[in-house]
Amino acid sequence: MVSEAFVAAYDALLARWPAGTAQLTVATPYGPTRVHAYGPPDGPPLVLLPGGGATGTAWFANAPALGARCRVYAVDILGDVGRSERAGRPLRTPHDLMAWLDAVLDGLELSAAALCGHSYGGWVAAAYALHAPRRVQRLALLDPTQVFGGYRPGYLLSVLPMLLRPTARRVGAYLDRESAGTGLDEDFKRLYVLGATQRGRGRPVVGRTLDPARLAMPVLVLFAGRSRVHDAEARASRARRLLPRARVEVVPGVGHHALPLAGAAVVDAKVLEFLGVPPAESFAPASVHE
Repeated sequence: MVSEAFVAAYDALLARWPAGTAQLTVATPYGPTRVHAYGPPDGPPLVLLPGGGATGTAWFANAPALGARCRVYAVDILGDVGRSERAGRPLRTPHDLMAWLDAVLDGLELSAAALCGHSYGGWVAAAYALHAPRRVQRLALLDPTQVFGGYRPGYLLSVLPMLLRPTARRVGAYLDRESAGTGLDEDFKRLYVLGATQRGRGRPVVGRTLDPARLAMPVLVLFAGRSRVHDAEARASRARRLLPRARVEVVPGVGHHALPLAGAAVVDAKVLEFLGVPPAESFAPASVHE
């Protein structure tokens, strides 16, 4: 059960989405899933999967540009913090998580879509692309974890106290450190801290490091140059070896958690170029009646 403080912080971040954003609740066998939808209804679909503990609201800085050219669907990943709720079938394994995402796309009436995921959401997006390649037209990964290798040696040890006993002070200090001095958004930080410290918080479904060499669709990978989670240059080199046809870049001067926010202008431009979508005037205005 989410706290009133978490709901208030969630709504405050959601209020920063563009006017006309629709709040959808998609029924799945694993529980109702919250999705924030914005952009022309007939635009090419782009599903956004946030990093762990971030919720779909975290894409507020990206929604205006991406939603001008695409129909954006930002999902609260079931099993993590947010407004999606576990109910029905147990969600325990990566297989369950893939079946849940199948159901989300079915509920949105998307036979296929482009996927963009950050951090843990990048792992979910890549795992889904391996699970259902025909449903993923293009795949954009933003500083993904456990896709092109594991964590930096010593990283998990350094954050172990926060993971074992997540207090507001510890989680806030962690975000400040990991954002690498890029001025992480205060509304985002508040929601992240509240989500990490709320009682009864479940654990997101995680799995092993993937084998991305089997990804067959067009892939874009952007690594955060100042990420502490892994060595960005080393991960980029490995990504280029495994996926020689992919577009792989390191975005300088930005940390792991701050990449979609502080680097929004760069990220949005590169994602839209990668998607190759037509100009916004080609589509009908976004509906506000959903």
